Amino acid sequence: MSRIGRMKIAVPAGVTAEIKENVVHVKGPKGELSTVIASNRINVKLENGEIEVTRVNDEKESRSLHGLYRQLIANMVTGVVTPFTKTLVIAGVGYKAAVAGKKLTMSLGYSHPVEFAIPDGITITCPDLLTVVVSGVDKEQVGQVAAQIKSKRPVEPYHGYGIHYSDEVVVRKEGKTAGK
Repeated sequence: MSRIGRMKIAVPAGVTAEIKENVVHVKGPKGELSTVIASNRINVKLENGEIEVTRVNDEKESRSLHGLYRQLIANMVTGVVTPFTKTLVIAGVGYKAAVAGKKLTMSLGYSHPVEFAIPDGITITCPDLLTVVVSGVDKEQVGQVAAQIKSKRPVEPYHGYGIHYSDEVVVRKEGKTAGK
């Protein structure tokens, strides 16, 4: 039995969850999300303010989906109460970022500024020139947008120039040494 799948999801006050056929809708103060459940493998029940996810049988695919769907629903409930955030750090001489309207404009050492269109449901802020904070209610979308921004200038291993997550450890390589 999946340890994660067995845990029930508590629905906090101010959040409404409803299950219609094989779709779970969660609505809260920060937004609303929905996901489609594989109804032939997973059952979802809402009782006494708790969501319980169970599997139909013990086949391998059902076991693998059990914990996955439980965590997806738990992330939806958490996201509509407190949005998820990812912080990116820009390192490099002359590198900077700024938000103007629905665009993130970055100067990353190229001959042109790199522009990134901010998708709906995502909020991007720049507390300073070298920090980009991506936030939103959908954990998957926040991670995807942060990864797309990070891919605009991958970290260079010798000097550490580029974009990386704030909690990421940048592995640096040793440069050339003078030969004798």
